[in-house]
Amino acid sequence: MPKRTVDWTLYVVTDKALAGGRSHAEQARAAILGGATVIQYREKVGNTRQLIAEASAVRDVCRELGATFIVNDRVDVALAVAADGVHVGQEDMPAIIARRLIGPHMLLGVTVGNAAQARQAAADGADYLGTDAIFFTGSKPDAGPPIGVDTLTEICRAVRLPVVGIGGINASNVAQVIQAGAAGAAVISAVVSAPDMSAAARRLREAIRRAKGTSDE
Repeated sequence: MPKRTVDWTLYVVTDKALAGGRSHAEQARAAILGGATVIQYREKVGNTRQLIAEASAVRDVCRELGATFIVNDRVDVALAVAADGVHVGQEDMPAIIARRLIGPHMLLGVTVGNAAQARQAAADGADYLGTDAIFFTGSKPDAGPPIGVDTLTEICRAVRLPVVGIGGINASNVAQVIQAGAAGAAVISAVVSAPDMSAAARRLREAIRRAKGTSDE
């Protein structure tokens, strides 16, 4: 089974704490209806059975609405629910081991903070890269100092893989991310903390479209 073709334009990461108690599946549905093309289920609290149940619900929404479904960090959960892919960070399971476990057909994303890490992730089997925070963000307390647009540009130039920028991105600065060479933008609070998630996603999608000089039609 070949890997699915992915539109990386707008990548929304779910977060129940930031979403005012709205479930991961509710967040996914609202985000996709607003234009999100990829959903990442991200949950650090709960036992494995709970995570599988939540991830299954998000998977069903993504399949219904045609979005790509990624599980953060938990390779076991991604495999259990037949997700489209899994995303690992520099302190999670090493990418080369994750690739061995998920096989050749599941998508593998890796978070990188510089060009050297980007090249290593590509060598280890990544299909796409996420970045450390580009701008200041309060969504991930462990994000560290922002890497900035210049480092994002270096990462994009270092590999041929799609790069998705993340960290403090909103409709007012997303153009900088796209112009640096990113295939898309990943957000958490800019969408899931909004009272109207679909409208927030729609604004971001439109800003990305303008930055790319393309049309959604």
